[in-house]
Amino acid sequence: MEEPWGRGIVVVVEDDEDVRALIEVTLQQAGFTVHTATTGAQGVALVRIHEPVVTTVDVSLPDIDGFEVVRRLRTFSDTVVVMLTGRADEPDTLMGLEAGADEYVTKPFRPRELRARVEALLRHAGRYAAPFPAPAPAPAPAPEQPAESAPGATAGCLEVDIARRTVRLGGELVQLTRTEFDLLAVLHGAHGRTVAKGDLAAMLWPDQHRYGGRVTEADHRTVEVHVANVRRKLGDSPRSPRFIHTVRGLGYRFAAA
Repeated sequence: MEEPWGRGIVVVVEDDEDVRALIEVTLQQAGFTVHTATTGAQGVALVRIHEPVVTTVDVSLPDIDGFEVVRRLRTFSDTVVVMLTGRADEPDTLMGLEAGADEYVTKPFRPRELRARVEALLRHAGRYAAPFPAPAPAPAPAPEQPAESAPGATAGCLEVDIARRTVRLGGELVQLTRTEFDLLAVLHGAHGRTVAKGDLAAMLWPDQHRYGGRVTEADHRTVEVHVANVRRKLGDSPRSPRFIHTVRGLGYRFAAA
């Protein structure tokens, strides 16, 4: 549960003492209450107890690896997960994202970089503002349609409720990670316009590029993995999509079923 002071709780799962101390100090200075664990099992237990807003997870742990930690967390928690690792290989990055992580940071990292990524993830988790202009007003609705729109917007049998940050498919709740929801919300809010992969990356992780960084192929691949996860959870086939369509060489667009 969140404590009544500060900005909330963070759980740090890291077996390296120096790295653990660096993360703890960095996030404490940002206003968070930090609890630390040195093993994966301890980390999972701390998340159950404290319900943190953010959890950082090292890949290499002495008992279970970080990928398994994230998979276990996703069975009961929607905490923002940032994986930290010394491995820069793309397969490891993809495994982390596919397990349910929201972000992947390679060691060594600068404290400012970690803090900026956490801040960006939390901003998106707390609110969503459509980055595209609203379409021209539609004609007056037919009598059977209410003039006032519902809190959620429905496309076919898919309902994306921005205010409550929920997604329902055929009336059933779809469990998305915070980053997956943000990505779907951006595409949904584009009203059928194509959104480039680079634009998606810059919208989802704006602070990552604020200091002169550019959107890389790794960023594009990260977006692709998140899109694949959303499609899988929506039962959306890339070859015959109902909702998320690929625009070859550019990005994606959302279309009603």
